[in-house]
Amino acid sequence: MEEVREMTEKEMQTVKMSTLYELRLIFTQGEKKQYSTEEIVELLDKIATAKDQK
Repeated sequence: MEEVREMTEKEMQTVKMSTLYELRLIFTQGEKKQYSTEEIVELLDKIATAKDQK
């Protein structure tokens, strides 16, 4: 059985920054220069879903 432990403050900050960087790459490397609110929400959902599956 897998041990469950709490993340440290530093680990939470690292996850937050890596997610923000992931978003930055999606927006800067994409073909589009403008995104609708719906498109941004869809991208956020995809990232959240992918992270849950890891």
